[in-house]
Amino acid sequence: MLAGTTQKPGGSFPFFAFIGLVCLLALTPADVRSQEEPPATPSAERPTGQAEPIDFGRARLLLQKLRQGDKLLPEDQAYLDRARAERRKTGAAPPARGVVRTSRDSLELTPLTDFAPTEKYRGESGGLYGNGANEPPTEHLQAALAQAARVMPLDTAGKPSQTGKVVLISSGMSNVTQEFQRFLQLAQEDKLKSSSLVIVDGAQGGQEASDWARPDNRFRQERADPWQVLEQRLQQAGVTAEQVQVLWLKQARRNPAALGEFPLHARTMQDDLVRVLQEMKRRFPNLRIAYLSSRIYAGYAGSPLNPEPYAYETAFTMRWLIQDQMQGTEALNFDPEKGDVKAPLLLWGPYLWANGVKGRKIDDLVWQASDMAQDGAHPSDTGRQKVASQLLKFFQTDKTASSWYLQSPGK
Repeated sequence: MLAGTTQKPGGSFPFFAFIGLVCLLALTPADVRSQEEPPATPSAERPTGQAEPIDFGRARLLLQKLRQGDKLLPEDQAYLDRARAERRKTGAAPPARGVVRTSRDSLELTPLTDFAPTEKYRGESGGLYGNGANEPPTEHLQAALAQAARVMPLDTAGKPSQTGKVVLISSGMSNVTQEFQRFLQLAQEDKLKSSSLVIVDGAQGGQEASDWARPDNRFRQERADPWQVLEQRLQQAGVTAEQVQVLWLKQARRNPAALGEFPLHARTMQDDLVRVLQEMKRRFPNLRIAYLSSRIYAGYAGSPLNPEPYAYETAFTMRWLIQDQMQGTEALNFDPEKGDVKAPLLLWGPYLWANGVKGRKIDDLVWQASDMAQDGAHPSDTGRQKVASQLLKFFQTDKTASSWYLQSPGK
């Protein structure tokens, strides 16, 4: 019985206790996280036969995932069934759909580029390339420069040609196509851009990492195959798969909380992106370099689509991919002298996360509420402009990109 309540013998469940239970079930995950909670009782210390309490926030996310057409793991389906049974037993109303979050213009998170030498995030060091380094190790940089030197105008059959094309494509979800479309406008107006460069936006709304990794998954409902759409866009641009040589990849997973807390959701997306990068290399045999970027700031997000800290944590997914390749992982091999080529060379593109209005040390990038659409997850016009400007500056100035992006002297 709850403290402060009384119950007559044979009486019903206390009224105030019932009201408290309903309020508890109505709490969203964000509400729960915002309160101080005592440590969970280890399962080994629970009385024999006592089941672990239901986390209705987790159950809600699993239900949303199921409604969006994703298949649940057996243990997740069992958890959802148990939550439904518990809800029916208590007679409580179902919790509201979605997650109501309090918008925050900054967080207690450090941009990956700004870590102090001994600073850690859940065991991970800082720096884009790890151990505080924001530049690739010398050996990997030299390999990247060698790959960049092989990026040249190709004819439709993939043969070097003075009248050929270099094709840069994007891959990602809705945020990416919105941002890349704005970059495409800037690049078309850029007098420094090579006349041989053709830019094709391959990113597509609603097509997140798992959709690209497993396009034949029947739980994707009626969504188009993103690879077929990309192929159509290349045809519309008058170029071929053999001319694609550079990729900008930025991705996320919808409702990442359903995949588990860090590092689980980030590792799941890493597995997805290994498959995506391998398929990119298979479809585009002359693809030399893939530039990776992680999510923009999501502290203003008002739904579980991809809020913080999940948006921030996608940077570790990108870093792990690059680190695995540098360490010689066979699945991401780019060097024919070391075996079958499975993927393009991987590098960081522009790092786009800054701590809301507090920004970051490496430049003046900040993310204000006005930079976000109404949902707080997608960029507004000003947000798209910020990403597009970061991309343009990167391709104009990066050692591995300027050689193919910029117009050669005399042309």
